[in-house]
Formats: sequence, C-alpha cells, structure tokens
Amino acid sequence: MALSNSQYNAIMRIYNQRQFQNKYEQDKRVEEIYRRIPQIRQLDEAVSTQAAACARRLLKGDAGAREALKGQLEDLREQKAVLLGAYGYKPDYMEMQYHCPECQDTGYVKGKKCQCFKKEEIRLLYSQSNIEDVLAKENFSAFTFAYYDNKEVIPQIGMTVADYMKQVYEWCREYAEGFKSKGGNLIFTGSTGVGKTFLTNCIARELIDRYQSVIYLSANDMFDIFSRNKFHYETEEEMRDMYEYILDCDLLIIDDLGTELNNTFVSSQLFYCINERLIRKKGTIISTNLSMDMLRDTYSDRISSRIISQYSIIPLYGGDIRLKLGRPAKSYSDKKR
Repeated sequence: MALSNSQYNAIMRIYNQRQFQNKYEQDKRVEEIYRRIPQIRQLDEAVSTQAAACARRLLKGDAGAREALKGQLEDLREQKAVLLGAYGYKPDYMEMQYHCPECQDTGYVKGKKCQCFKKEEIRLLYSQSNIEDVLAKENFSAFTFAYYDNKEVIPQIGMTVADYMKQVYEWCREYAEGFKSKGGNLIFTGSTGVGKTFLTNCIARELIDRYQSVIYLSANDMFDIFSRNKFHYETEEEMRDMYEYILDCDLLIIDDLGTELNNTFVSSQLFYCINERLIRKKGTIISTNLSMDMLRDTYSDRISSRIISQYSIIPLYGGDIRLKLGRPAKSYSDKKR
C-alpha cells in the first residue's frame, strides 16, 4: 500500500487546491467586511502604516520600536474585534480558515506527514483498488436476512439465526454510528461463510464515507508487513509508513485471523499490535474462524485476555451463505489488491 510518485502528486494537488480555495474564500470575506464595515479597512491600513514606521525606526537603531509596535498592533486588533462583534462576526472571520488547522493544509507538520495526509493516502489507495468495488456491493444497504434460517432455534442464543442476525446488524450499525466519539473493538467468530467479512465490510464502508481512516488487511498480509518492516527496514521507507498506519489508523480490520502460519514472531507482533492500538485508543475489528478457546490455545493467554477484556465478542452462527448463493468462498485475501 505504498504510494507511487503519481499517487503522491495526486494527493499534493488536493492540498494545493485547498490552499487556493482557502485564499479565495478569505479574500471574499475580507471584501465583504470592507464593504460592510469601512472602518476595518482603515484599521488594516493603519496596521501596514505602523509596521512600515517600525521598520524605519529599527533601521535607525531604535531598540524600543518593536515593543512599541506590538502594543499598537494589539490595540488595533482589539478595535477590529469589537467592530466585527458589533456586526455579528467572529473575531477570526477575516483570517485564513483551514480544513486541517494542524498542518494548515500543507499535509506536513514539522517535516512529517500530518494525520490528514495519512487519511488522504489511505482513501486514495482504496479508491484505486478493487476494495472500493467490493464495498460498493457489501454495505449496510445491501445487507439481507433472507439467507439466514428463521425456523430452527439455536440453543446457545435461544433464537433463530435470522432473529439473532437482526440484533448483530443493529449492534454493527450502532458501532459505526458512534465510532467517532466512542471507538471500540469487535471480534467476529464463526465458521466460514456466516457473514463475518460482509459485516466488517459494512462497517468499513460506513466509516470511510465519514472520513475515518480504515485499513483492511488479511492476517497473512498484516504479518507480512510486520515481517518486512522488521527485517528489511533499511530499504523500505514506505513499509515503515504502512507499519505505523496499521498502529495508528482510526480503524484496523484484521480478516481471517488464524489462517496465517503461527510462530513466536506472529504471536508477539499480534500482541504488540493489539496492545499498542488499545493504548492509542484506536478501534480494531478482528474476524476469525477460531473460537475464543482456540484463540487462546493458538496464541497466548495475554492476547486472549486483552481481547476478552477489551473487545465486544460477537459469535456468528449458521451455514455457509456463499454456498446458497452458488459462488465460491472468497475474501479480500483472495483478491488482487
């Protein structure tokens, strides 16, 4: 998921357009104020006059000129704020307004990519992959209960799968709608084809539409990134960026956990990822065919402890829906990115 030069330039064009738009809108606001409140134009002209006078005094060696100018400018700003308030305007109405105040729409803060740049990066990568096509089809609007059994009561839940899935559907909608303020973590468990991936896609689509940064990775792909970051760090700057995005994106979706080749490296990296995202208060969704007991046996007690204590566990039931649809079971990990 590294950016090519053309992709990077495409994002920077977005920032350039924002800067031009910001300046255009500021100029319109200034013209509006000068038209409605001519006294403010006079105050702004006084500021320019005072600044020029200060420069001349400094050139002549007047050490107190800077401090005197500071007091004069403060007085002029107060007069300006009073006039703006009298006409119903906020004190900063004539100032530049930014989409992202942190980087002032440059994309960078102290030489490093701003969080808003990272979100644009993720959105661009998604828009240029087939994942966007998948999310266009797999979302809350397309969700149906028609393929879930509504006759047999499942003893574990005391209701039919169809009725239970209606509850799960509402839980997922509530999670997505409250994500920005509440965050939170989910783990979907259940056999192949019961709807785990579809539900995660529904949530991903909803959050991406709300400008939250979402990274969706199969467990195999995620651990491959972790491995390449650790063992090839000297040549892969983009991979280090991707590693950091995994830890810091608004929502990380780990699909098919348990299908990867497990070893001590995988277990340690999984614990670090889960724990680090909890510390940073970032949301994570895991889908797995493993039960919670199998998850503990496959990884470690401390990983299962973090999940049990910090995740909402949502088991799914029923048969393989994709068999009913007459198509092979596929997930993102089976598709070319």
